[in-house]
Amino acid sequence: MSDTSTAYEPPVVVGVDGSEHSLRALEWALSAAEGLGAPLVVAHVRSEALQLGAARIASLGKTPELPDTVTRAVRTVVEERGHRVPVRYESLDGSVTDALPEAARGARLLVTGSRGHGGFASLLLGSTSRTLALTAPCPLVVVPHEARTAALQDGAEAGRVLLGLHPEETSDEVLEFAFEAAHHRGVPLEAVTALRLPPPQGALLAAPSPALQVPPPLPLAEDAEDLVAEAGREQDERLRPFAARWPGVELVPVVVPGDAAGRLVESSLEAGLVVVGRHHRHRLGALLIGSVAHAVLHHAHCPVAVVPPAETRPRT
Repeated sequence: MSDTSTAYEPPVVVGVDGSEHSLRALEWALSAAEGLGAPLVVAHVRSEALQLGAARIASLGKTPELPDTVTRAVRTVVEERGHRVPVRYESLDGSVTDALPEAARGARLLVTGSRGHGGFASLLLGSTSRTLALTAPCPLVVVPHEARTAALQDGAEAGRVLLGLHPEETSDEVLEFAFEAAHHRGVPLEAVTALRLPPPQGALLAAPSPALQVPPPLPLAEDAEDLVAEAGREQDERLRPFAARWPGVELVPVVVPGDAAGRLVESSLEAGLVVVGRHHRHRLGALLIGSVAHAVLHHAHCPVAVVPPAETRPRT
């Protein structure tokens, strides 16, 4: 197992493969590490061919000396840019989806590029990032590919932090991450709570109840103001202790009827980071990612952070 802990600060870990996708993620991760005052670990999972070659040499009783050209090239990029935090380079073996989570145990962040492919320009996420969003032991940040239009600068110039908040389901870890991110960037935090409203009574097409021969009781759209007001009270109660803990963060609470994912994706055009939560484990043990997080990961225009609940993180 790769130990990424340090005596003074958990690191930011970024996965690279030499592609433009991963170099964009590297730039974002380095800026984030500098903003946090955290060391950076640049991790490259060696190709299968290189891993097999090293294994064959080792089987002959020799010490493999196969250079990792990707790590060497990335080191040159980082050194030419310059950095204000310690940077360490690691060459990893195994599959990307196994090796990167292992390298990120105890890390502050795991950062990866999107590597979206195919003919759908609107889709951001590749299969590797999708798997990491389910399995990363720490918050995962997926940096969008070059087709996206949102800026990748860190700090206030990059735009506000967007938080997708369900007052009853979003874990404390997600709120803590969002407030801390806004604090370090010096930007407002917009907390978005969306609720679906029922249709007006005249639009109900449900068949009458067989027992009572009357339409089943449902809230009416005329009650929308009351529903939004109640959601606002629930949101305020959920945010209050975190706002007290981070008094310097400008909080912009938003409660809107409609689709949360659509609102977050639309707002991501002018945001610096979208923060969403990862669901708890299903009762059958499977890891889940909610529909809002899934949609935002695929379509957002700025980096997206997926924060796991505490129960899915290893003890450090």
